[in-house]
Amino acid sequence: MDPYKYRPSNHFDAPYWTTNSGVPVWNNNNSLTVGSRGPVLLEDYHLIEKLAQFDRERIPERVVHARGATAKGFFEVTHDISHLTCADVFRAPGVQTPVITRFSTVIHERGSPETLRDPRGFAVKFYTREGNWDLVGNNMPVFFIRDGIKFPDMIHALKPNPKNHIQEDWRIADFFSHVPEAMHMFTFLQDDIGIPLNYRHMEGFGVHTFTLINKEGKITYVKFHWKPTCGVKNLLEEEAVTVGGSNHSHATKDLYDSISAGDYPEWKLMIQTMEVADEDKFDFDPLDDTKTWPEDIFPLQPVGRMVLNKNPDNFFNENEQVAYCPALIVPGIGYSDDKMLQTRIFSYADTQRYRLGPNYLMLPVNAPKNVHHNNHHDGVMNFMHRDEEVNYFPSRFDPVRHSEKYPYQNMKVSGNREKMCIAKENNFAQAGARFRSFDPARQERFMNRIAGMLTAPRVTQEVRRVWLGYMSQCDSTLGQRLAAKCQAGGQM
Repeated sequence: MDPYKYRPSNHFDAPYWTTNSGVPVWNNNNSLTVGSRGPVLLEDYHLIEKLAQFDRERIPERVVHARGATAKGFFEVTHDISHLTCADVFRAPGVQTPVITRFSTVIHERGSPETLRDPRGFAVKFYTREGNWDLVGNNMPVFFIRDGIKFPDMIHALKPNPKNHIQEDWRIADFFSHVPEAMHMFTFLQDDIGIPLNYRHMEGFGVHTFTLINKEGKITYVKFHWKPTCGVKNLLEEEAVTVGGSNHSHATKDLYDSISAGDYPEWKLMIQTMEVADEDKFDFDPLDDTKTWPEDIFPLQPVGRMVLNKNPDNFFNENEQVAYCPALIVPGIGYSDDKMLQTRIFSYADTQRYRLGPNYLMLPVNAPKNVHHNNHHDGVMNFMHRDEEVNYFPSRFDPVRHSEKYPYQNMKVSGNREKMCIAKENNFAQAGARFRSFDPARQERFMNRIAGMLTAPRVTQEVRRVWLGYMSQCDSTLGQRLAAKCQAGGQM
């Protein structure tokens, strides 16, 4: 018998009960006891194993993006961008690549309602012929902060109070009164899109600036956008209460039911590109993740489409154990110097090593589908069969070689070692422009949400004044109208 012939799978199940070690179990109804009434004997190995396994069924949930749902499908190239990138996934129109996509809320726990006002995660894992590429973004094109050193504090402020486990507006207003670059993000979060109708009817964004590298080594800045073919739809507060009251998993159910019925959700992948030589020509920093690139200057260019046509075979294996990391890129795609992206490159893999273990990339949902080879051996829960004798490099006994060299990001970097903010903060212009783009009713809803936060219990006059100052710098009438709303609520 070859003990490595089969991978663990329910397809090889015996027709009778066994222990995890394969020993037959002839009674799965009664514990081993002294007499019919007990006491129970500790030597009942099957009982102990069954309880111990049950006690460990739950793994640590994600610190953020704990609540989510996945679906599988494919990405198909529809437009040629081989002049911009040598990435194999984009090699020609018609090429299809399998994907698994996870949608999620951000702040609250694994079982929380999907109708809460919160950014939504939008993460896509491409199983390419050159390894896995993870495009890990949100349903909003910008973020709250531009430097990852603030990320733990930001999440602490948005999560429930550690004393009473209640999310409280005074904590959010207090923290962000120190973070003026967040005003642009709040024009998305407190806008109508803050509560998507479901996962099918929302956009996705890579948020950060990445790079594309072509076969000649030319580097181009890029931003990624996902556009749903069924359009963008949202829930207003009253609708969210009704939907969430009837089913707190409505978005997960909608995604699953739609795919089961053959109504496959689809998104168009669009990109914006910028010449590296042009990055200093604007009043904002193109690598700042709190900014968008104006579409009249950097138009959206179609690239391909993603179709999700298969539900997960097992929710735990393919939702709880799927692990995304923006560090996972492939030849032809690179990082930019966006500070937030740079910190996510470390943090995402680090959290998965804690949550799932150092060999999390061996799990079927995370493993690449192309051949791969390295000397990353052993560690907790390493289940890869290996019988080679050489686990070092280089060696005259092992013919493994380096891969063929491919174009990589080789831009010159220079500067002093220092801790400081970027030069072009410009925290308010884009936020004001977005507010002015709303129709009057939408503006009113946005202001009511901001005013509701600023007049919440324990929000101080000082914090309110800071926020009103920020909003006035975004748009003078916005600041005045918000001040009037706060005064009408007796908080000025």
